[in-house]
Parts: sequence; C-alpha cells; structure tokens
Amino acid sequence: MTRRDVFDFVLLAAIWGASFLFMRIGAPEFGPFALIGLRSGIAALCLLPLVFLRDGLAPLRAAARPLAIVGITNAAIPFTLLAYAALSLTAGFSSLINAGTPLWAAVVGLVWLNATLTKPQWMGLALGMLGMVVLTWGKVDFKPGGSGLAVVAGIVATAAYGFSTHYAKKNLAGVSPMTVAAGSQTASALVLLPFTVIFWPEKPPSLAAWAAAVALAALATAFALVLYFRLIARLGGQKASTVTFLIPVFAVGWGALFLGETVTWPMLFGGAIVLVGTGLTLGFGAKPSKSPTASVQKL
Repeated sequence: MTRRDVFDFVLLAAIWGASFLFMRIGAPEFGPFALIGLRSGIAALCLLPLVFLRDGLAPLRAAARPLAIVGITNAAIPFTLLAYAALSLTAGFSSLINAGTPLWAAVVGLVWLNATLTKPQWMGLALGMLGMVVLTWGKVDFKPGGSGLAVVAGIVATAAYGFSTHYAKKNLAGVSPMTVAAGSQTASALVLLPFTVIFWPEKPPSLAAWAAAVALAALATAFALVLYFRLIARLGGQKASTVTFLIPVFAVGWGALFLGETVTWPMLFGGAIVLVGTGLTLGFGAKPSKSPTASVQKL
C-alpha cells in the first residue's frame, strides 16, 4: 500500500465506524424510517450526478429491477433495522454484530448457491457463530425494555446484506459499482418514502440530530462508497474489504468518546472471536480461491 492508500483505508474505516455513532444520535429523534429515508435520499442525490456525468442514465434503466432488489435488501431493510437497533444498542456493539456480515454471506452461499467452503472457512464460520453467541449472551432479553428485538434486528440486517451480496454478484456483474450504489440508494429512498412521510417525527429534530442524519447520508454513505470503490480499483476487492476489521475499532472508540458508551470485556472477547472467524471465512491468509465471500462488503 502507498501512503495515500493507507490514509484512505483508515479514513474509510473511521467514517463507516462513525455511521453507527450517527445512527445512535439521529435515530431517537427521527425514528428509524425517517432517518434511513433521509440517509438513502440524500445519498442518492449525491451519487446520481456522478453516475449521470460518467455513464448517463441508460445503465440505471437497463438494470432497474435488480437494482431495486439490491436497494431493498442492501439498504432499505438493513439500514432501517440497524437504525432500530441503535435505539437500544451501543454503537460499538451494533458494529460488532454488523462485522459478522461475511458469515451470513457464507451461509446464504451454501444454502442458495450450493457453494463450497474450505476447511479453514468452515472453521471460521463455526468460530464466527460462536463469537456471535458470546457477544449477544445476556443481551437477548425480550421483556419490556429489553434489547432482544434490537439484537435480532441487527442479525437480520447482516443476513440481508449476505443475501444482497450474492444477488448483486449474480445479477449485476456487468454494472459499474458506482451505478449499483446510486441505483440501490435511489430505490431504497423510493421504497422508504411513504414510511418516511408517515413516521416523520411530530417534534422537530434538534440541530444535532439533523447534523447526524446529513453526515450519515453524505459522508458515511455517498462519500464512503466513492472512497471504497477507489480503494477497490487500486488494491483489489479482497484487500479493500479488510476495512471490515477496523470499522468496529472506530465505532467502539467514537461511541466511548462522544457518547460515553461502556466497553465491556465480554463485548471485546465476543467481538474478537467474530472478527477472527470473519477473517477465516473471507479466506484471508489463504491462496486466492473462488470463495463466495471473497469480496463481501456492506454498502
């Protein structure tokens, strides 16, 4: 890596880690639907001009159906579920659950595409699932005021990312990543528009909440995607996707620094197991293969 690559890599991890902080700040005042409606809408407004100037609108129209499905499964559903989880889970905890996305991508690949895994990848999958159990142990409480539904929402969000990863590879292989990003965010915004209107907060959100919402959309979605695709072009998909391992570090740090969130030993231990399992599942350290999860990364 060049110094510029290292800088962009760390910057991307810091920005995506901050997305969990922004959701923690914005979700209580906007609510999950309104916050994510704004996130996708503003992100689409930022990304569409870039696609139009480079390729025009023809690629978007040609791939409208698969882009809509990716928009729903890779943005509308998981973004909203993670925003819901942010109402009761810390930024660091949510980011550690999100780090298990490659595990679910592997499961979807096995069930849907009959994909094969190497022995280290099987070991990583088992280890990652064990880490999830350790991480969420004692958190799955469905009593009033408990965080059980939030934990489930976070896990379902990562499963949706896992499905979308394979669907996009299968149906959008010839479409540029920037077009996929712009089209999917546009589809997500349109799908969420009725819910955004219906669930728009009665009390005007504070300036801090608005700042978090705009930063979540423009910085942690639109700009971060452009930065990520630039890293892919320079480093390749597998190396760029290792940013997955730095995101929770920044998310935990931002949450502790700005919100005073507590970092517990079970959280660190379970998160470490998840990240090690994720690394094995992604095939890092092994020879290049046709792993179904070789270039997994959330949008």
